[in-house]
Amino acid sequence: MENPTNPGNGGAPDGRQFSLSTLAARQLTTTTKSQPQMESISPRWLLRMLPWVQVSGGVFRVNRRLTYLAGDGRLNFSNIGAKVQVIPQELQKLPLLRGFDGDDLVVSSLANQFVQHQFKAGDLIVRKGQPAEHVVLLAHGRANKLGTGKYGDEVVLDVLGDGDHFGDQSVVEHNDFWSYSVKALTPCTVMMLPQRTFELLIQQSPALGVHVEEYKARLRRPQDKSGQAAIQLAAGHHGEPTLPGTFVDYELRPREYELSVAQTVLRIHTRVADLFNDPMNQVAEQLRLTVEALRERQEHEMINNREFGLLHNADLKQRIQARKGPPTPDDLDELLSRRRKSRFLLAHPRAIAAFSQECNRQGVYPTCVEVQGRQVIAWRGVPLLPSDKIPIHPDRTTSIIVMRTGLEDQGVVGLHNTGIPDEIQPSLSARRMDTTQQAITEYLVSAYYSVAPLVPDALGVLENIQLGR
Repeated sequence: MENPTNPGNGGAPDGRQFSLSTLAARQLTTTTKSQPQMESISPRWLLRMLPWVQVSGGVFRVNRRLTYLAGDGRLNFSNIGAKVQVIPQELQKLPLLRGFDGDDLVVSSLANQFVQHQFKAGDLIVRKGQPAEHVVLLAHGRANKLGTGKYGDEVVLDVLGDGDHFGDQSVVEHNDFWSYSVKALTPCTVMMLPQRTFELLIQQSPALGVHVEEYKARLRRPQDKSGQAAIQLAAGHHGEPTLPGTFVDYELRPREYELSVAQTVLRIHTRVADLFNDPMNQVAEQLRLTVEALRERQEHEMINNREFGLLHNADLKQRIQARKGPPTPDDLDELLSRRRKSRFLLAHPRAIAAFSQECNRQGVYPTCVEVQGRQVIAWRGVPLLPSDKIPIHPDRTTSIIVMRTGLEDQGVVGLHNTGIPDEIQPSLSARRMDTTQQAITEYLVSAYYSVAPLVPDALGVLENIQLGR
């Protein structure tokens, strides 16, 4: 009778071995293996889609035409329980107080004069036709700015959200009236400063009075619809009229973008580098994964950095609020309508899913387009690309970014500096440092980058998108 063999060790039940075991044989083979894998690698569409500008001097200056309307910003607030407080430094984001270099006590006193009001959903915060006698800051909530259409129907002029403000221009004019109404869509916390209080502070602070007069003078200067200093022209005339003289004025203090850096020190033991390099080079694999992590961080910073990130550098007039919470086709239409040549939309994958669900509810079906050899969802022919770097906040809200790109189209451009020492990828270097007494070799890995919108309408953001509805 033939004895059965044990496939695990190549031997018989009595212990005799008739062939080489697999456990022994594998010691003489090379296991089929993959490269080291990393879960957090994403498509990084932003880095792939942006045109890149060489910044050899480390600084990129964006020269623009002179703008009389000072830049806007969205305000932040502090709170102790239900009591909301205006942060004095935040008031300088208001066009009325932009660039005010007077006494800090004046700004602090101004912040303390704001009075907190609560409005329920459906309440009117201000009513059209009533005297405009307050500076109004929306600390929390969402509201519609309403006007009257040609045929007497109510139209939505804008949707306001956390940090928005209005009335600062009206409060410096006498006998001014609200030309619109503002209606709360959700419960709203609003901070209001009465005009008479502001006028008393002007009387007490000559520096503030001078600043307000300069602001009013800027409002009276000729300007185009974008707030830029007007270029005087004549067209369609007859005879020999005197033609206007003009020149194109520039900003005296244009915005400058310094290249930012993401860095780390990669440590590799010389024993590993010397003995364990077959069939894969350990130094190369360690460096490859480190570079992937740096590129992920680079894209995160280009979206979220408070100094130059896209989410924080969009002009206030190019930020819109979701009308109903989740992103709808109407919201994306509004977002795209505010600029020409929109190149692509960037959104968290869950925001793209929420948009698709809204399209399903309305019976609308987005198209697909090919981008760099891949089929992606698109709206009005503009690709909607995923990026997990766009944050989802604890209240389950997020944003969608849209941009025009390129120098020729006055769009958004990426900034980098190629040709740096020890460069292994454009604007990314791996510089060998010392070997320590523990026989560990160190490499300084650095990526240099930034991002810049050339004009305000190159970049837009749809904010406060509600997920999970």
